[in-house]
Amino acid sequence: MNVTLIGTGNIGSAMVKGWCKKAEQGEANIGSEQLCITVAERDEKKLEALKASHPMLNISTDNKTATEGADIIIIAVKPWQVEGLISEIRPNLKADTIFVSVAAGITSEKMAAMLAGGDMPQTFLVIPNIAAEFGASMTFISPLPGTKQEAIDKVEALFKLDGGAIVCEEKLLVPGMLMASCGIAYVMRMLRAQAQAGVEMGFYPKDALDIAMQTMQGAVSLLRGTGEHPEVAIDRVTTPGGYTIKGLNELDHSGVASGIIKAFKTGL
Repeated sequence: MNVTLIGTGNIGSAMVKGWCKKAEQGEANIGSEQLCITVAERDEKKLEALKASHPMLNISTDNKTATEGADIIIIAVKPWQVEGLISEIRPNLKADTIFVSVAAGITSEKMAAMLAGGDMPQTFLVIPNIAAEFGASMTFISPLPGTKQEAIDKVEALFKLDGGAIVCEEKLLVPGMLMASCGIAYVMRMLRAQAQAGVEMGFYPKDALDIAMQTMQGAVSLLRGTGEHPEVAIDRVTTPGGYTIKGLNELDHSGVASGIIKAFKTGL
C-alpha cells in the first residue's frame, strides 16, 4: 500500500512517525498489504531529519513526483495552501485514489469544488491530533458522499495505526476537533494544575508531574478495563466524610465541571 503524505508540520510529522513506529514493529499492515510511505516537503532539512530517524521512508521535494502511483495521498498543509496543492497534484488523483485532507476548516463542498474538472477521487476530511506519534491520537474521519466502503475501511485502518479512530458525519468534525485536538491541551493544563498542587504539598516538580500523569493513566485504564461510567468509578473511591468527597465538592463549588464544558464548546 503506497501512502504519500505532503507536509511535515506538527500533525504531518506526528502521523508519519506513528506509522513508522508501527512499521518498525512489523504492525503496519492495511489488510494484507504493508505500508510503503513517501513524505513530500519543500524543506530538505526536515525531510532529512525524518529519514535519519526512520530510514524506511521515501522522501521527495517534488509533490507531483511523490504522488505518482500512490494508493493513498494525504495532504497535511495549512488550509490556504490546499487549493494550490490540489492543482499541482490533480493529474495524479484518479477515481480509485484515496485522497485525505487533514486541513481544518475545509468543508466537503469546498473540497468538491477544488477537485472539480477531473476524476473524483475517494475523498476524506480527517482530524487527527499530535498524539499520533505515540499511537495515541483520537482521529475523526468523514468520507465525502459517494465514497466506497472499501476506501473507508482502508482509511480507518490506516488511522487506527496511530491510535483510536471513528468514522463520523462531517458535522461532527469540529466537535471532534474540540474534544480531541484542542482537548489534548486542556487535559495537559489539568495535569499541570495537579502537579502544581503536588509541589505545594511537598513533592519535587518532576515527581509531582509523574504522579499526575500516572494518576490520569490509571483513571483511563480503570474505565477502559471495567467499562464503568466515570461516576460509578468515582463512587468506588468516595468514602463518606473522606478526603475525596471533600475535594469533589470543592471542584463543584469552584465551577470546574462547568468551566471544562465551556472550554470544549468554545469553538462552536
